[in-house]
Parts: sequence; C-alpha cells; structure tokens
Amino acid sequence: METLSKIIQERFAGFVTWPGAQVSLRAKQSLFTRMVALLIIKAYDLGYEVTFGDTTRHDSYKKDLLHFIRLAIDLNLFREGKYLRSTDDHRVLGEFWESLGGSWGGRFGDGNHYSLGHGGKK
Repeated sequence: METLSKIIQERFAGFVTWPGAQVSLRAKQSLFTRMVALLIIKAYDLGYEVTFGDTTRHDSYKKDLLHFIRLAIDLNLFREGKYLRSTDDHRVLGEFWESLGGSWGGRFGDGNHYSLGHGGKK
C-alpha cells in the first residue's frame, strides 16, 4: 500500500520543479506552501509530529531573509512527545525536502530550517 506522501508527491510532481524557468516570488510562495504540505505529511508518515517554529519574520529582521518573504519555515519535530532538536533528527526529512527542490538548513547548521531559494539565497 502506498503512503499518502508518495501519492501526493506524485500528484504534485509537476508543481515542484521548474528547471530553468523564471518564476515570480508570488508563484514561488504558492509552490513553497505545497512543498511544506508534502513535508508535513511525510513527517507524519514516518511517525513524527510537527509544530511550526518560525514561519515569517518581520520588524527587526532583514527584509531579504527567506522567512520574511515567506519562503522559509522552521519545523519543530517530535517523536513520542519528545522534542527532537538535532540536525540528525531532521536528516530524513531534510533529504526528502531536497528531493522536492528545496534547501535544507542541515547543510549549514540549522537542521529544522526548510526553504526554497530565491534571488540567490537558500
């Protein structure tokens, strides 16, 4: 039996990649939201629970950060009620996220960070 995340990933495959195409910020924000949905479903398929950490940032944060332009999210990961904070705890999800075309913060010391690049930023 196929997992829900596999079915959804196949269903949205065309929405997740755009090799070489120019995509507006607004279109990327919609794509990012779909990718986050897949990531959350994958987490639950693997037996995790998640809550949102930072989803958007304002005021004192730089306006060019991906969080500010709604292309980054930090996810809090739990298993059996225990908060999992290490980058290794996020590795399977991070690699899944990368397979969708996103950038995973575990590659630069921020394991719970998931983003979609824009303007040369990851």
